[in-house]
Amino acid sequence: MTRHTALPIDPTAVKELRDVDDAGRALVPYPATADDAGSPLRCCLRPVREGDRIALVSYAPLRRWAARTGAAPGAYDEQGPVFLHAFADDCPGPDPDPERYPFDRPGALRTLRRYDARGHIVGGRLFEIPADATAGFDAALDEAFADPAVVLVHVRALEYGCLHFAVARPA
Repeated sequence: MTRHTALPIDPTAVKELRDVDDAGRALVPYPATADDAGSPLRCCLRPVREGDRIALVSYAPLRRWAARTGAAPGAYDEQGPVFLHAFADDCPGPDPDPERYPFDRPGALRTLRRYDARGHIVGGRLFEIPADATAGFDAALDEAFADPAVVLVHVRALEYGCLHFAVARPA
């Protein structure tokens, strides 16, 4: 059982991104190829399957979080590429597995970037997903939230810097 909840992109944001992404571009859907298969879909935290109708969009996760919370991330506001199901009727929505974190392939490298209530980076760490991925993520996220200033953690791919999922401070 995971100790923290992986958060997909908020459904309202997904709907908006399907119209215009955070870089101002219109959605360009396409059928996923074998090369896309396994890539993370941020709308439902599932891997892309060949033939899925998907889109690669620009997403500014901290900007959208700040708009909801009143934070002011300033220069820490950034945007990056994420895959989404291109159409709402293609997306089954999140189906969290309480036993594991999404995209938890052992050996993969992630960064866990920590943010405070202002939306400023207050630390981070490199994380290589271990064989026991759930225990590894639990320990790394426990470490992040041990700092009382940390309210949000972004789990990102090391190679591309893109957001895989967010984790908010447990209530």
